[in-house]
Formats: sequence, structure tokens, C-alpha cells
Amino acid sequence: MTPLLRRKPMSLEAVPEHQRLKPTLDWRHLIPLGVGAIVGTGIYTLIGVGANLAGPAVILSFLIAGAICACAALAYAEVATMIPASGSAYTYSYVVLGEIIAWAVGWSLILEYSLVVSAVAVGWSGYATGFLGAVGVHLPAALTAGLFAGGLINLPAIAIIVAVAGLLMLGARESANVNAGLVVVKIVALAIFVAVAAPHFSLANFHPFMPYGFAGGHDAHGARQGVMAAAAIIFFAFYGFDAISTAAEETRRPGRDLPIGIVGAMFACGLIYVAVAAAAVGAMPTARFAASPEPLALILRQVGQGPLAVVIGAAAVIALPTVILAFLYGQSRIFFVMARDGLLPAALAKVSPRSGAPIRMTAATALAVAVLAGLFPLSEIASLANAGTLAAFIAVAACMLTLRVREPSLPRAYRTPVAWLVGPAAILGCLYLFWNLQPKTQVFFTAWNTLGLGCYFVWRWRGARAG
Repeated sequence: MTPLLRRKPMSLEAVPEHQRLKPTLDWRHLIPLGVGAIVGTGIYTLIGVGANLAGPAVILSFLIAGAICACAALAYAEVATMIPASGSAYTYSYVVLGEIIAWAVGWSLILEYSLVVSAVAVGWSGYATGFLGAVGVHLPAALTAGLFAGGLINLPAIAIIVAVAGLLMLGARESANVNAGLVVVKIVALAIFVAVAAPHFSLANFHPFMPYGFAGGHDAHGARQGVMAAAAIIFFAFYGFDAISTAAEETRRPGRDLPIGIVGAMFACGLIYVAVAAAAVGAMPTARFAASPEPLALILRQVGQGPLAVVIGAAAVIALPTVILAFLYGQSRIFFVMARDGLLPAALAKVSPRSGAPIRMTAATALAVAVLAGLFPLSEIASLANAGTLAAFIAVAACMLTLRVREPSLPRAYRTPVAWLVGPAAILGCLYLFWNLQPKTQVFFTAWNTLGLGCYFVWRWRGARAG
């Protein structure tokens, strides 16, 4: 079989013992890992971005993006239990669809995870700098913005990436325990927001409900508007659950714990998002908070709850590192498996005998995203990262349907209900969201994957010559 179509074994038996990750997690770690990745930048900031594109119908945008993600999550749950190896969509594609598709998916995930970690670190830097300024510690502007963002280097962004990477190097279980505690803090903060904003609820704030339409049009600058344009951006707020599937190899009982973790995290976050979005829109007309970088805090200040707005801001400082942790964890595992498969330098596929963590790969990944966070402004991060994720979700749904046809008798610890409805819904929904991304995002994504294919053929050509 040509290397382009080569598929790797479904089990881990062919993987050398020294390259296997240590199973230390269960569903009690996986749900907070997913919630930590999902509930973060999205709900704290993207509700304003979505409201600017859809008006009060941003609630509908949340429901649509959540429904599409739920279909993808159900597909993930089935495939992850059948292929309980690290690597998420990259590994599933390699096992089911072949090497060239796996490389394209892995390359897309490189785009997604790198941009998310870097952008969230930059966002955290902004919150942290503001908090330090409020307590009398003023950092030089040159050290809080990157070279291409009007400063010299963003030291706080680099510092938080280094801190989270250090925590991950201690081991998956240790970092998961810290993550679970931080997740509780930010969920409590969002519950406080809903409780305080709910008494100010007014149906008048929902009129007109859909000012830009469903499919929408374009504004004066050519940007898409409408419910689906907002859903294509808000999608960023939901997709952190794929970080759970990267933990498959480090999960004690993947057949039980992975479905509970994936579906449980999506269900919990769906409820949280709809409740927060409804409370926000009901408490204030969307036009008044749509352009704010801190919409939830702004709403609380406008309803006379300034001290609680400070609490929400502090919770954001706590929340964003959990997103960095989840995505940096997932990124390092995907890169680790690609190195283990020979698609990246093999020297990076080393596991620490003490912690069972891929320390070299975690350090290399942290270095790469720290450079991005320290130097570049990533203002359109959500849109760019979404393109890579949509490609991965389409691949996983295709893997589930392909296995249903090719291997119908294989045992499945979890079976996706009405798979032939859920799978196509995930694929078509993701394609439709991709169509509603901004045109320049689509162009950038196409260029990125063209570069990726070039890198793949050069890497394989060098490997063939060395062999």
C-alpha cells in the first residue's frame, strides 16, 4: 500500500513501552478538563462579538453552534472508545482514513491549538496587566505587548505559558487536579453573573430579535453578518471538548470514562452558555455591550454591581489559564503522537519515566506558542482557529461512519445514537459554518494546508532517501 493511504493499527500493542503514556485519569478529571477548555475566552468575550453580528439572536447562534458541536462530540465519543490512543482526530484519521488525511488533519490541529494557546495567553496578559495596575503595579508598555503589536515583548503572556507548561510536565493527573479546582472558581463566577443579571431581565431587549437575518448579509466592510456568521465565530466557545479525546491513552477505563467526559462536558457547557447568554441579552440591549472586550463585567457595572464586576474580571484571570492548560495539553499530545508515528522528529517522542508525560514535546510546544504570544497580535484568532477545528470535526464524523460500514462487528463501548443522522449532521453543519467564516479566513486556511502538504511530501521524500 502506498504511504499516502497507509493506515496504522487500531491498538497500542505495536507502540514500544517507553513511548506509551501513563494511564492516570478517569471521568472526574476529564469533565473538568473539557469544561476548563470550553468555558473560558468564549463566554467571557465572544458573547459580545456574537451580539455584534447577530443582535439578540446571538442566543440562537449559541444553540446552533452547540448543536453542531454536540453531533461532533457524539462521534468523538464512539471513535475515541474504539481507538483509545492519544492524538485525537489525527490518530483516528490515521487509523481509519490513511496517512495523507491524517497529516492534513494534524496540520489543521497545529493551526488550531497553536493559535488558541497563543491568543488566550495574550488575552490573559491584558487581564493580568489591568489587575496589576489596579493594585498599583504598573508594567512598562513595551513589556506587555509584542513586537508586532506596538511593544517589544509580551512578558506576561510568555510567563503564563511557561507556568502552565511546567505544571503539565509534572504529570497529567497533577495538572488535572489543579485544573479542576480552577474550573470550580470560574463556574461559580458565571453563576453569580446569572443570579445578579436575571432580576434585570426585560423582553424589550430582544426586539428586534434577528436584525441581520439568519443567513445574513455583509456590512460596509464586507464582513459577514447574521445568526450563522455569529455561530461560525461562537463555535470557538464550544470546541474545547476535543482536548478530552487527546487524553484517551492516559485514561484508565476509556470505554467508560471518555463518553462520560465528552458528553458530560458538552452538556454542562451548553447549559452554562445558554443561561449566561440569555441573562446578558435580557439585562442590556446588545448594542450596548457588543463592542466591549469584557461584556459580562460591563453589564454588571451598568446594573449597579461594580464590585461584582471586579469579581468577574478576577475570575477571567483565573479562567483563562485553564484554557491554556487544556489546549497546551492537547497540542503536546497530538505532536507527540505525530513524532511517534514518524511524521515529526522521533527525538520528540520521549516519555518521562517519572511522570509519564512527554516532557520534550511539551517544552518544544510551549516554546513555539510562547514566541507567537510574545511577539504577535492575534486579533482574529477565533475565526482562524475555527477553520482548523471544523476540518478535524468533519474527519472524526467521517471516521465514525466509515467504521460503521467497514467494521460493523467491532465491539463499541459507546454507540452514537442514530449515527447516520448525527454523523452527516456534524459534517454538513461544519461545512456550513466554514462557509460562513470570513473570506480571508478561508483563504488563509487554504494557504496553510497547501504549505502543509508541501512539508509532508518534503518530509517523506527525505525519509525515503535516508532509508
